[in-house]
Amino acid sequence: GAHGFISLQELQWARPWRKGQRVGAKPKRPDQVLAYADLIAVEAIGGGEIGAYALRQIPDIEGGLVALDPHTGRVLAMVGGFDFSGSEFNRVTQARRQPGSAFKPFVYAAALEHGFTPASLVQDAPFVLDQGPGQPKWKPANYTKKFYGPSTLRLGIEKSRNLMTVRLAQYIGMDVVADYAERFGITENMPEILSMALGAGETTLMKLTTAYAMLVNGGKNIQPTLIDRIQDRRGRTIFSHDKRACDKCRNIQWRGGEPPVIADEREAVIEPQTAYQIVSMLEGVVQRGTGRRVRSVGKPLAGKTGTTNDALDAWFLGFSPDLAVGVYTGFDKPRSLGPLEQGASVAAPIFRDFMAAALAGQPAIPFRVPPGIRLVRVNASTGLPAAPGDKMVILEAFRPGTEPLSESQIRDGSLVAGAAASRAKSEASSGTGGLY
Repeated sequence: GAHGFISLQELQWARPWRKGQRVGAKPKRPDQVLAYADLIAVEAIGGGEIGAYALRQIPDIEGGLVALDPHTGRVLAMVGGFDFSGSEFNRVTQARRQPGSAFKPFVYAAALEHGFTPASLVQDAPFVLDQGPGQPKWKPANYTKKFYGPSTLRLGIEKSRNLMTVRLAQYIGMDVVADYAERFGITENMPEILSMALGAGETTLMKLTTAYAMLVNGGKNIQPTLIDRIQDRRGRTIFSHDKRACDKCRNIQWRGGEPPVIADEREAVIEPQTAYQIVSMLEGVVQRGTGRRVRSVGKPLAGKTGTTNDALDAWFLGFSPDLAVGVYTGFDKPRSLGPLEQGASVAAPIFRDFMAAALAGQPAIPFRVPPGIRLVRVNASTGLPAAPGDKMVILEAFRPGTEPLSESQIRDGSLVAGAAASRAKSEASSGTGGLY
C-alpha cells in the first residue's frame, strides 16, 4: 500500500531490445518503458529521498564466481548462478564452456619454457591454414581485425593478439600446449589443433581458476576443496585436505617455542621463474591491456580477459598475491551477449567490484619475485634494453643469461652467451611460421 516514484534516470537502462542483442536509444519518457497496471520489480534506493525506487528485472544472463586461496586450494567463496531457487545448476563446477583468450597464458607459459622470453618478437600478420579437401581455409583474426607486425610476447598477451598466439602454438607444437593444459588441470586429451590455443576447448570455471592460482603460487599444483577437515563424534580426524605430516602440529601445548617446519610437498607444474614471468605479463594486462577496468582497485592485481566467438561467453580470471578469483558470464542456452560485449566489459567489472571489497583495508602486497629472475629495463615496444629518451619503459623479467642485447652490443659483438643463444633461436624461427 505504500507509494513511491521512479526517476527517469533510473529507467534509462531499460532500452529496447533489437535483433542481434543490440540496444535502442535511451527512453525519454516513462511511457516508453512502462504502461499503466504493469507489475514490475523495483529496488529502494538511498539518497535521502523517501519512496525513491529504481526499476529492476530478473536477468536472463547467468554466470559464476569463485575465489580460492592459491596456496592451499581452499575455496573461500562461490556463486554458481543468480538465484539458487530459480536454478540449482552450479556454473562454477558444472558448466563446461570455451574459455577463449583466458586460455592464452598457458600457451605463453609453454613458450617461455621452450626458449622464448617475454621480450621475444612474434609476427602479428595474416594467418591461413589449409584444413584439408572440402574444408574452408581457417583464417583466425584479432578482435580489432587489424595486424600489428612483430610484437613482443608481453604485448601479445596484454593486447590479447590471436594471430601471435596461433603462430607461437604452431612453432612450439600443439602437443606441448596440450601437455600444459593437462598439467594445469584445465582439460584432458585436448585435440592437437591450433584453434585450441585460442581457447576453443571446453572447461569449467573452477578448473580454470585453479590453473590461474597455480601461476601466482609459483607453479605449484593444488586441488580446490570446499572441506578442510572432517572429525568423528569423538573428535578424531577422519579426513583432512592437507595431507602433510606434522607430528608437532596437534595435541601439544604452545610454550612460545619455534613453530614447526612443514615440508612443501606440492608438485611443481612449471618452474617458479616461468610462473613469475607469466604473472608479470598478466599484471601488464591490468596496467596497460584488456583488463584496464580493474586498475581502479588500487592494489597489485593481474589477470586475463576471455571472449568467445560472437561474444557467447565472457570471462575474467585473475589474482592478487594471495587470492585467485574467476568470473564467467553467459546465457545458459548460448547466444550472443551483444556485438560489442567482451570479457573486458562484462566479466572484468564483476572481478573489480569483488576484489575491491575483498581487499578493502588490506595492504598493497606486491607479487613475490622468486630467485633466478633478473628485472631489466626494456622498451615495451621493441623488447630491447631501454635507451635514453625511450618513453615506454618497463621492468621485464628474465632468467639470467636471456636478457636482450642492445643495438650497440650487437654492433660491437659483445654477446652474452645465453642471450646470444636465445636471440639466435628467435631469429632461426623467423623462417618457420613467421616468428622473430
